[in-house]
Amino acid sequence: MKRLLDFLWPALGLVAVVFSGWLLYQEVRSLSASDILASLSAIPLHRWVLAGLSTLVAYGALAWYDRIALLHLNKPLGWGFISIVSFTTYALSHNIGASVFSGAAVRYRAYSTKGLTAAEIGVLVALCSFTFMLGTVMLGGIVLVGEPELISRLFDVPVWPGRVLGFVFLGGVALYVLGSLLGFKPLTIGSFHIYYPRPAIVIRQLLAAPLELLGAAGIIYFALPAAEGVDFFSVLGAFLGSFSAALLSNAPGGLGVLEYVFLKAMPNLAAADVIAALLVFRLFYLLIPLVFACVVVLIFERRRLLDAIKAKAHIS
Repeated sequence: MKRLLDFLWPALGLVAVVFSGWLLYQEVRSLSASDILASLSAIPLHRWVLAGLSTLVAYGALAWYDRIALLHLNKPLGWGFISIVSFTTYALSHNIGASVFSGAAVRYRAYSTKGLTAAEIGVLVALCSFTFMLGTVMLGGIVLVGEPELISRLFDVPVWPGRVLGFVFLGGVALYVLGSLLGFKPLTIGSFHIYYPRPAIVIRQLLAAPLELLGAAGIIYFALPAAEGVDFFSVLGAFLGSFSAALLSNAPGGLGVLEYVFLKAMPNLAAADVIAALLVFRLFYLLIPLVFACVVVLIFERRRLLDAIKAKAHIS
């Protein structure tokens, strides 16, 4: 079974890349490289700087995810160590795909050196994933209530289901908060129990998750040109839909999926401008962090190897 899953995840990712790549090609086949380069060169310097600052906000909030989970486990660690682990985890998992599994492997290597058990790291990974989902649902609910026509751009449905779905999303978030405040009994699935975090943890989740998503969406927003009917709210909605689809697709880096869904969600913008903005997003949010993460992993593993050699020499 494990061998089947090891084969299935990469296969699903490959299928998603090929299929979404074909759909994306249908959308942008009339574009040339010069069109996209022209859009990139038209981005003012100050908006490049703002996109970079948005990246720092996003990755700072991602480090907060880990911090919140460690507080939930009563295992507080220093911000410096948490930031490095979180940055490396997300930089690798966002690019590799199957972020829950790839992120778990990186976190286990790092947090096990600080005394956390495999079970505790499993809870940490689950809570970080849930924090992201909570933020996506909350912001998605706000966007759909305020701009329900977004869902009509992606699916051939009337506007009203989008607003209804938005209220359902916000109701789910409210129920989660209420469960924590009133101390609801844990959700039981077979022999597995899911406990509501303490209210102090929930409040931090409600702050950290939207902050990360707002920062990530800000990268794209600042790379886009000003256009009528395009504001941060609409860009945020398009980002939430496209980024969620990219993660669910299991495609490495959401390649093709992110671009296709975002293009469909923002029909008022020129395709060249959208592709250019998404290239900036990939550069700042994915590629540059990936380079630094690889350096961090090499340094970490080299230190582990040297420590193991020293320990062996000491024993002998």
